Amino acid sequence: MNAMSDVSDGSDGSAARATDATPLVEVHDLAKTFDVSAPWLNRVIERQPRQFVHAVDGVSFSIQRGKTLALVGESGCGKSTVARLLVGLYAPTRGRVEFDGTDTATTFRSKQALTLRRRMQMIFQDPYASLNPRWKVVDIVGEPLKEHGLVGAAEGTSARADKHEMKARVVQLLQSVGLAAADVEKFPHQFSGGQRQRISIARALATQPEFLVCDEPTSALDVSVQAQVLNIMKDLQRTRGLTYLFISHNLAVVRHVSDQVGVMYLGRLVELADKAELFARARHPYTRMLLDAIPDIHMSGRARTPVQGEVPNPLNPPSGCTFHPRCPHANERCRRERPALNRISGVLIACHAVQEGRL
Repeated sequence: MNAMSDVSDGSDGSAARATDATPLVEVHDLAKTFDVSAPWLNRVIERQPRQFVHAVDGVSFSIQRGKTLALVGESGCGKSTVARLLVGLYAPTRGRVEFDGTDTATTFRSKQALTLRRRMQMIFQDPYASLNPRWKVVDIVGEPLKEHGLVGAAEGTSARADKHEMKARVVQLLQSVGLAAADVEKFPHQFSGGQRQRISIARALATQPEFLVCDEPTSALDVSVQAQVLNIMKDLQRTRGLTYLFISHNLAVVRHVSDQVGVMYLGRLVELADKAELFARARHPYTRMLLDAIPDIHMSGRARTPVQGEVPNPLNPPSGCTFHPRCPHANERCRRERPALNRISGVLIACHAVQEGRL
């Protein structure tokens, strides 16, 4: 996949890096297991074993510079856990994440951790919970600037000069996401949900990152406001050469923002393809069910298969292919053997039925 050709020159060298054909982010066999056991005494009295949830189980993908990979799937499939693993909020149980050719787990434990965190930032789902209600916007957006020493670094400058520089930088960031300069002195409760998410985006952009992890950044917003925020994010990607991992359960949003789409089910990737290919010719039965759940506003009359059944209990997932209890094409092999993620006609897919030509 070619990198973007219309990236403007940036002070952090993002334009030069955007022309590099090597992936910025590479994920190899990533896994995360959580211990959800009852307290020790309860387990002893009730004679219960320890319980574990495999939230992410062997996920691998890469993201090209200046591009967007979207991860989709039902709630509880592990999308947000992948997001937190990439930015170092969780440590992986297995596998590794490479950012610009460097193992992030090793870097996060070293003296270079702050430098790496400056290059990758995260936008959270709930704009009402992710902003400190006691801080003014100038402090919220300016906090990364202070943490990373991006203001007041010159020797001999006064505290007043540093404060003035901070305010000027925050105003510039707010204006880049469509907010006014006067908003720097306001508190979060004085803004709507869409405006709060713009503040979150401005805060994430403060360190001039190359990679943004967006964990359902528009799911809490009205549809019209979603479009405004998504357009801002697309414009920022085009002008700054940003790379996105976009987490969402809304396929209409994914179709608007992504270059590639990965479909997750119970912690595993079941299909990974270019956006146009996936929406035109989805192959995995689960992907087809997700697409069939989208309202057919054109009333084309095509056959539709709604999403059937419920997501299995992650504490006791099905054997073999975890989707087989809900799949109309499952056979004995599906119930017994876990499918590997293989490339078929240019698409990565984990499905015995597709591999055997049964669909």
